[in-house]
Parts: sequence; C-alpha cells; structure tokens
Amino acid sequence: MRGLILPNNLAIMPSLIMVLVLLFTPQATCSQMATEVCSDGGMIVSAYPLASKVGAQVLEMGGNAVDAAVAVGFALAVVYPQAGNIGGGGFSIIRTASGADYFVDFREKAPLAASRDMYLGGSGKVIEGASTIGIEAVGVPGTVAGLYLEHERFGSIPWLQLLRPSIDLARNGFEVSAELAASLNSLERYSERFPGLKKFYMVGGKHIEEGDTLRQPRLARTLELIAAEGKSAFYQGRVAGMIADEMKMGGGLITREDLASYRAVFRKPVEGSYRGYKILSAPPPSSGGTILLEILKILEGYDLTSCGPLSLQSVHLMVEAERRAFRDRAEYLGDPDFVENPVSRLISKEYADSLRRTITGNATPSSTLQGSFNIQVKEHLQTTHYSIIDCMGNAVATTTTLNSSYGSKVLVERGGFLLNNEMDDFSIKPGAPNIYGLVGNEANSIAPGKRMLSSMSPTIVLDGGKIFMILGTPGGSTIITTVAQIIVDVIDFRMSVSDAVSMPRFHHQWLPDEIFYEKNAFTEKEMEELKTMGYELSERSSIGDVQVIQVVDSIRCGVSDPRGMGEAASQWCR
Repeated sequence: MRGLILPNNLAIMPSLIMVLVLLFTPQATCSQMATEVCSDGGMIVSAYPLASKVGAQVLEMGGNAVDAAVAVGFALAVVYPQAGNIGGGGFSIIRTASGADYFVDFREKAPLAASRDMYLGGSGKVIEGASTIGIEAVGVPGTVAGLYLEHERFGSIPWLQLLRPSIDLARNGFEVSAELAASLNSLERYSERFPGLKKFYMVGGKHIEEGDTLRQPRLARTLELIAAEGKSAFYQGRVAGMIADEMKMGGGLITREDLASYRAVFRKPVEGSYRGYKILSAPPPSSGGTILLEILKILEGYDLTSCGPLSLQSVHLMVEAERRAFRDRAEYLGDPDFVENPVSRLISKEYADSLRRTITGNATPSSTLQGSFNIQVKEHLQTTHYSIIDCMGNAVATTTTLNSSYGSKVLVERGGFLLNNEMDDFSIKPGAPNIYGLVGNEANSIAPGKRMLSSMSPTIVLDGGKIFMILGTPGGSTIITTVAQIIVDVIDFRMSVSDAVSMPRFHHQWLPDEIFYEKNAFTEKEMEELKTMGYELSERSSIGDVQVIQVVDSIRCGVSDPRGMGEAASQWCR
C-alpha cells in the first residue's frame, strides 16, 4: 500500500465523470461567481479542464490521489504550457486517509557553477533581465523528480500508465481555447531572441488560433522516454543530454552533473492552528506556509466576524498582518539546507501577540519596520495549482511553476519543453526586488546547489482531524495572501467556498508599501477612507487562480476560480 489507503479495485465500476465548465474570462469581478461541483466521491480541481478529466479517469481506473496527481501534473505540462511543466519545479502536500502527512519538495536548485553575485555588473548594480529571461535564468528542474518520488512512495497504478494520457494529448493534439491561443501568441515578442519559440506557438507556419489542434510531437517523445525509463531519462539519460546540449549552445550553467545530482526530498509540513482548525502548509524553502500561519496567528487575536468581509476594519487588520509577516519573509527565510529558519518562532502565539501590539488604527509605514526601497511590482504570475481527494480520503495539494509565464523563454528544442526562470527567486542583491517586487536578504542569497525561496502555498485545512479544505493558487507573492483570504472568508465569514473564491481580492507585501486590489474590491468611499488612514492603493489585474476542495459531512465540493480556465471533475465512489 506504500502508506496510502487504496480503494478496492474489484469494487470500482464504470461511473459518470461529472465536469463543471466554468467561465473562461481571464479577469474576475465579484459578479463572476464560481460554481461548485459536489459529490461523495473523488474530486479533482485544476487550472485546465483536460487535466482535470485526466485525473478523474485515473481515479476511475482505481488509482489513488497521488496517482491522479502524477497524471494531472504531466497533463498540465501539455495543455497548460505557460505554467504546467517538466522544466520547472514545485511542492506537494500529501495527507493519507490514515492521517499521515508528507511534504514533497521538488523546488529547483541553483547550478553548481552559480555564484552569489552572478547577476551583478562591475559596479555592483543588478544586470536588468539577466535573472528573468534567457538561459542564465534557469534553475535545475525538479518536477519530474518530485512526481516520480511521490509515485515511488505512494503510487498504485504503473508509472507508464499514468503518463499515457499526456503522451496522447501531446502526440494527437487537443483543441486550443481562445485564452490559450492568446497566451501562446504572446510569445511572439520573444521570437527574435528565441527563434525556437515559433515551433511552440505556430501551427503550419501560422499563428495558432482558437479551434486549432495543437500537436507537440517532440514533447510526446520526451514523455515517452520519461514513461519508459522513469526519472533517470530526465536526469541522466537522453533528456538530460538534450538539456545539457541546450545549455552548452546558449552559454548556460546547468551541466549533466547538476542534473544527475538533483534530488526531490520529503520534508515535514509546517503546522499551525487557526480558530481550532489545523493548517498544514509548505515549509522552507517555501515561505508560503510560514508566512500564511504568521498572518493567521496575528488575525486570530481579532474578532473578524463582527467586522465583516471587505470592511474597512477587516481590510486594515489583514493588511497590517500581511505587512509584518512579509517583512519577516524578507529577513529570515531561505533554503533549510543552507540557513536556519526560525519557523517555530515566527508562527508562535507569543510572537503574534507582540506584533499585534504594534498595530494601531492607521497604516503603519513599512519604512518604520525595516528599510525602504524603491520597488515596482511586475506581474508575472504563471504558476499552477491542483487539488485532489480520492474515494478513500487520501488528499494531495500540488503547486508547480516555471516562475513567470513560459519561464525563461528557453525551449529545449529537441525535447519540446520550456525551462524555468526560477533563479530570479533568489535575493540577487540585498534589497533588490525580484519580478514580484519581493526583496530578500542573505538567507536567500545565491549559492551553488541551493534552492531559491518560494511563495507557493499548497495547503490542507483539517477540522477535528478530518480534511476540511484542500487549496492553493498561483500568483507569486499574492499566493500567500490569497490562500489566507480564502481561509478567513470560509472560517471567519462563514462563506461557501464558491463565494470565497469569487470575492474580490487585495494584497500587501511590506514593500512596495501599497495595497494592491482587484476591481470592485472597494467602493470609492472606502478607498478614500483607506487613504485617510495612510494607505496607498493600486488597482491591478486579477489576483490568483484558486483550485479548492471543501469537505463537509463526506460531501466533496470542488471549485475552480472563474478568473482562470480551470474546471472541477468528480468520480463517483462505488
């Protein structure tokens, strides 16, 4: 059984896969309501409908939640290429039906030839774009190793069988939606520098359009190699050779040694509580779980229910909690194999009490907490999350990423897949912001073989030891605050998950010292009142793409964010 409780395959009968088709509008307002898919069976919620269907089919075959997670992960690499990947990395939280918890860290690593100041010019200034676009921005990928490790420990369906759906989707193709066509065609702006991208976003020499069939034969062959040979194909075999050759031709740092030495690892999830609910989330090298729990622990000292959602008071308290937690993120957190992370202190009640005493009735200038930098946030939010629960109650929350949309824009041409630009998630220079406007210190400085700090926050919420929610989202630094807002909306404001996901969102991250908000989050009067309290406000495009499952009285309800293209799919238990 390898740790998971598995369904009795003899009891599995052909069943209806119920699919919810959600809105395909890229931005959401509070008028765009998410819809729940509910059943007493397995549930998969992902950022693309075809991937959710693949996961439901695996459950239908008798697979468990981890089997489905592996299949969904590879399917997203085919049908959601802006974030789904085999050239990036991520994290998974696994909760078995028997109550055991595991965290799988397959975050990318700095190449062995990387150095602390590799993105600084002779004058010590950051070389613009060096860590975000091109071959020097690539970290050693971890996705294949992570999914393989999960399957090795918990899988029940043969590895080869789990990759067949993604191989078929890559070889035979799938119909492209309007949103995916627009996303792929956005790569044209990079095609002069990276001519190989034309093979990625053009069909028959023409720009791809809605309704076209996208076939990826090179990626199909790569997936066949991984299916047949396991992770060794990617890290030691022919795929490793493709990556190393691409690096050598382009002047990149990743070598065969980097790939052969990469390992995905198990870690202990970070654990905390919020109003009697147990929270399991991502430990370092993700900042996600630690900062999420720090925010919630500060908020636990307030009666948010009486304030109401999106009220002046609740927004003020949440922003001040976020401001203080993100300051600590910048100062203290990094790869636990390289630095000591004071996680237990940061998520403690005593520390939250001390921070709460510094919150007044007005905005706290971030400069009074620590430093002051001139920072502009750039919107690169292409990460993806999926949540899964099977009939027996095994659950998986997985977040994977290339970092920004289509990563470094470097295509491994012979392999048909893109590489990440995760090196930008290091602190390139103390106080220098990354593409999300996040700053860092020595704890997250570049070092050979080190994992860069992340904000990814795959999270499982327990109620009385039983699964209550499985959730996560993309969004760079907004991942943490989005997950926090969903939890507060459901627990404090007693919203349904569909209402919570549909609510307009806001975000603060210490620096820059601004509240970022979605359209319709605040009225004109509320914005004026917030400004009077000392806040600066900045409207921005949609925040997050939440994929969540809630379990109440054995009924599982899946919700995919209407801000994205996702879908929930269920599998009836027999």
